[in-house]
Amino acid sequence: MHKKGIAILGSTGSIGTQALEVIENYPDQFDLQIITANKNADLLIEQALKYKPNTVVIVDEAQFKKVKDALWEQDIHVYAGADALAQVVESNEVHVVLTAMVGYAGLKPTLSAIRAKKDIALANKETLVVAGELITKEAYENGVNIYPVDSEHSAIFQCLTGEFENKIEKIYLTASGGPFRGYSLEQLQKVTKEQALNHPNWDMGAKITIDSASMMNKGLEVIEAKWLFNLKPEQIDVIVHPQSIVHSLVQFEDGSMKAQMGLPDMKLPIQYALTYPQRLKTDFPRFNFMDYPELTFEKVDTSVFTNLQLAYDVLKEGGTAACSLNAANEVAVDAFLKEQISFVDIFRINSSTVEKVQNILQPELEDYIAINLEARKIAEELL
Repeated sequence: MHKKGIAILGSTGSIGTQALEVIENYPDQFDLQIITANKNADLLIEQALKYKPNTVVIVDEAQFKKVKDALWEQDIHVYAGADALAQVVESNEVHVVLTAMVGYAGLKPTLSAIRAKKDIALANKETLVVAGELITKEAYENGVNIYPVDSEHSAIFQCLTGEFENKIEKIYLTASGGPFRGYSLEQLQKVTKEQALNHPNWDMGAKITIDSASMMNKGLEVIEAKWLFNLKPEQIDVIVHPQSIVHSLVQFEDGSMKAQMGLPDMKLPIQYALTYPQRLKTDFPRFNFMDYPELTFEKVDTSVFTNLQLAYDVLKEGGTAACSLNAANEVAVDAFLKEQISFVDIFRINSSTVEKVQNILQPELEDYIAINLEARKIAEELL
């Protein structure tokens, strides 16, 4: 059997570390070719020594020597810098690139991988948020598949298997509601960083955990869903489902609905993206209906969680508006994590930035890059 060559961009993050565990469980299926990290050199070295990839990239060039010295006895190529990241994915030995980097940084390497005709397992939703039109066009032109890794989009993708001929009427993305479900705007004004980082159901990195608490994550997922499944904004709905068992639903034109369910575990969508169309046997814990006698659903209050409404607004605007929103949000979340601003300031900075930055309606790659820089600058001034 021919093994799949895998590159993991962002192997030291939450998705990356879980992906390595998945790959380790199926040595006859996968051949780990590349792992990369932004700054976490220590964990990258540890992973390289354990999993023995062909190539390692540390984006932070100041740490190149440290990584190189630690691995010099191993038969592992070591590179540094953002350009190296975009180049290594072009290797003939790589078949699937798992993009698990956080934020805007995922755009260029994902584009390089698509242009090198590699299938993408997409965990970096910001790539489609920032430049969905460009990415989907390039994927189509290069005959590349994009397999979603986000649990919600993986759920939709799984529900659509075998339904190629059938039109989607609507999709429902489920949201846990995060730690502040049911809060009023007044209550949100007093929340702390510790509270915001305490997600009830999922264990994720800091950025995505804050995004979940502010509902920005769901907003980004709405934008991502539009590009992945070729939908109009009005075909995408968000419902709060606190138990996180129903991962998302598809409604077809005949009114029939399909849902994908299971215990919250990111390893399953990661594995499905890497093994599609196969399902490989796992020893993951199994869902028991008796443990969940009630599954509940409720509406999102977008007058409190304005980030979600903002995501719908920029989606309707099109062009580079979503790129501006993503850039502002990355700046705002970073400032909140450094305790420079309050939680509700994230909403303020996001909406003000989107208003102030011009929207280019038919953007090229250069436009996305320029707008990203401009939006960050404006967001920083708003801090």
